[in-house]
Amino acid sequence: MLECQKSAFSLPDDFHYLNCAFMSPMPWRVQEAGVAGIRRKGMPADIIPDDFFDDVDEARRLFAAIVHAPDAGRVAIIPSVSYGLSTVARNTPVERGQSVVTVLHQFPSNIHPWRRACEEAGARMVVVGPPSDGPDRTSAWNEAILTAINQDTAVVALAQVHWADGTPFDLARIGERVREVGAAFIIDGTQSVGALPFDVTELQPDALVCAAYKWLMGPYSIGAAYFGPRYDGGIPIEESWMTREESRDFAALVDQGDAYRSGAARYDVGETANFILIPMLIAALEQVLEWGVDRIDAYCRALSGQFFPGAGHLFGLRLPTEADPDQVQAHLQKRNVFVSVRGRAIRVSPYLYNDAADLEALKDSLLEAGATAEGLDRETL
Repeated sequence: MLECQKSAFSLPDDFHYLNCAFMSPMPWRVQEAGVAGIRRKGMPADIIPDDFFDDVDEARRLFAAIVHAPDAGRVAIIPSVSYGLSTVARNTPVERGQSVVTVLHQFPSNIHPWRRACEEAGARMVVVGPPSDGPDRTSAWNEAILTAINQDTAVVALAQVHWADGTPFDLARIGERVREVGAAFIIDGTQSVGALPFDVTELQPDALVCAAYKWLMGPYSIGAAYFGPRYDGGIPIEESWMTREESRDFAALVDQGDAYRSGAARYDVGETANFILIPMLIAALEQVLEWGVDRIDAYCRALSGQFFPGAGHLFGLRLPTEADPDQVQAHLQKRNVFVSVRGRAIRVSPYLYNDAADLEALKDSLLEAGATAEGLDRETL
């Protein structure tokens, strides 16, 4: 079991930051990598052509290790989830009369591309919500998703956990059903990859898209995406010189051909070799791998479970009807307790920099705000 890793971050001692699902603080080593990158750019004569590619390929390798992808060549470097999912949607045929299945109140980046695809094709969005808010809410929601998938389904787009309240989705069963009907299985892993185990070999998503600035401990405006065989030979949403064959030969760029590099590199964002963000991403992914995703998951479950049985790295607390979520959040912030409000849920998302004192502060502050322990309901169980 890992011990608290707060010393690896720059958080103040009296700061109860339980909001990693909003944005993670960056470990010291990630911050230092960014500073070193800025200084490196200050002396560009030291940058050689291979530097545009080698670090990017290292970032691919590290992300592949986190999601257990045997081929790092299937990883693309992207600037955002919306970029990655727009790439996926562009390369996923959706025909008139078909459907795209998603879940209620899913994060918009995994909604907008599919809504446009449906509008253009004459297809329909099937949005599946929880049938009830009772004790079987999670299992009932998963069953409803399975029921919604049929021979007319072109795409199933969801996440490993719901971003607003942490509801876990049974990707193994859902993925099996998706493959039975021949649909595309698209996962937004932003709120789970790095904090929950994810194995692309077992779950077999057609695409897995992740921002780096949450549970991967990285900077903003960069991320990674895994593209399965369904997307071999697709068309990227921008035409970068770096995604072409022979792009390492700078002298030959005057006559560069149109052929793309093999694998997912064709889907890379332009200017992939960001000499500040890429070293930061590498440092962040190395740190996650050193801590170990299994151990991160175990730490968060052990910590949260002391106060909210069954909780892990991301969970929602549904407030009593009479409580105003925004007022409760404002009160918590006065006590240096930082969480998010999503709908009527207080979203709590601890990490390795948190300890029992942070959860105690949360509970005490909720009581002060009038949200009694008896009135609170776990959103996901």
